[in-house]
Amino acid sequence: MTDHAPEPTPAIELRGIVKRFPGVVANDGVNLTVLPGTIHAIVGENGSGKSTLMKTLYGAHRPDEGDIVLGGETVSFKSPRDAIARGIGMVFQHFMLADNLTVWENIVLGHEPGSAALLNRREARRSLRELGFRYGLRIDPEEYVSELGVGDKQRVEILKVLYRGARIVILDEPTAVLVPQEVNELFTSLRKLTTEGVTIIFISHKLDEVLAVADAITVIREGRTVGEVRPGDVTARDLAQMMVGRELPRPVPRTDRPSEEVALMLDDVSVAGVSDKAALDHVSIRVHKGEVVGVAGVEGNGQTELLDAIMGLRPLLSGSIELTHHRLDSMSTRERRDAGIGYIPEDRQKDGVVLAAPLWENVMLGHQDSKPFSVRGFVDRIAARNQTRRIITDYDVRTPSTDVAAIALSGGNQQKLIVGREMTAGPAVLIAAHPTRGVDVGAQAAIWDYIRSARTNGLAVLLISADLEELLALSDTLLVMLRGCVVATLDPVKVTIGELGAYMTGAASGGEAA
Repeated sequence: MTDHAPEPTPAIELRGIVKRFPGVVANDGVNLTVLPGTIHAIVGENGSGKSTLMKTLYGAHRPDEGDIVLGGETVSFKSPRDAIARGIGMVFQHFMLADNLTVWENIVLGHEPGSAALLNRREARRSLRELGFRYGLRIDPEEYVSELGVGDKQRVEILKVLYRGARIVILDEPTAVLVPQEVNELFTSLRKLTTEGVTIIFISHKLDEVLAVADAITVIREGRTVGEVRPGDVTARDLAQMMVGRELPRPVPRTDRPSEEVALMLDDVSVAGVSDKAALDHVSIRVHKGEVVGVAGVEGNGQTELLDAIMGLRPLLSGSIELTHHRLDSMSTRERRDAGIGYIPEDRQKDGVVLAAPLWENVMLGHQDSKPFSVRGFVDRIAARNQTRRIITDYDVRTPSTDVAAIALSGGNQQKLIVGREMTAGPAVLIAAHPTRGVDVGAQAAIWDYIRSARTNGLAVLLISADLEELLALSDTLLVMLRGCVVATLDPVKVTIGELGAYMTGAASGGEAA
């Protein structure tokens, strides 16, 4: 008779978790079991309750019903401080680091070694070097965060929670802004963490990555647990259909060609950066009607400055910008919008919505003086609410009402509202920065279809994205930016994700579109 090793006590059990907010049940009896020393992925559509569930585990919400069990012990958290004290750390999608401090200062901030009067800097640096070596997250403690790339900043965030004693680490969309090489490095570090007994909860919309790194996957739909699966038993398409509850449409290859007419032209554009270095260095771009021009690049290589230059938020050092043969150089941002530029900003909460305002007011932003929102100089609230209802329906924005404040929506639903607002305004050119960042696969497929359909009808799109699959799927022409310059022009049909990553990091150069 063979003895079987007993099942380990789960590191985490969430039993029948219910969390209600006014007008919505975010979690409706969710169950989750995570074994120690494993990577457990949680996937689901926007508004499915993933973030609420993790915030409950992290102590930011208290459940209305259900139990949180850690290592076999039922616990109750009043705040994140309680969760941190029990070894739970969370790394949020938007980094919470002080750029003007060094790596070690960011990591020990609030948990400084030594006395209140005398910080033990030597001990802080020693502890960080030891942590980095132990978990494969090596980084120079003396480097300023402002000098770090996105991948290194993420290492700092992970080290920060480990420094505070976390044995359970929640990662929210950890690969959203990483290039393929950085994703591989992150996954190597996560595996190293699990061999040291750390338990990882991994929230992501990138299903191929989930299948590559997870030991188990829990699918949540409409606030309920749909099931738990093993990566070897399902495909990305299987997971997607579990998430949305229906079969997803398959992409149709493009058969038509862009127009010869140029809708947006940047000619020899330079924009000032820090010190004497140009953030944009003699950049020239043409976007034709009916064309999607994709821009790839590791964050911080001039993409933000490119957006700001087009929208009139930064002065040009040289060059010119034209929209349908009209110079924009002397126009204000408002005038550029009125001239026909639609704009999906890269930071939705900072630049895309007013969080405290209701959805119908957010739908008017940037279009408040245009039909259907303005009648003889007065706001037409009925028209604004009707337009908002159309966007909510067409773009599947999960909300109980047009009067709900934008802050009450999940990040993905905020994004869908912004995309809907800009697409339905009928722009001549759409500047789309990360249009599907933080949205689920169903919403991503729908947004891609809207962009493809609008492109077929003559819309010119400048697409900036950290999602390389998105760039390859939507772009007719693909540009790569590095240190403020366009360093390659590529054919998205022929280039691979690995080759694209090499151009983005400077390991390859000189690509030309076929």
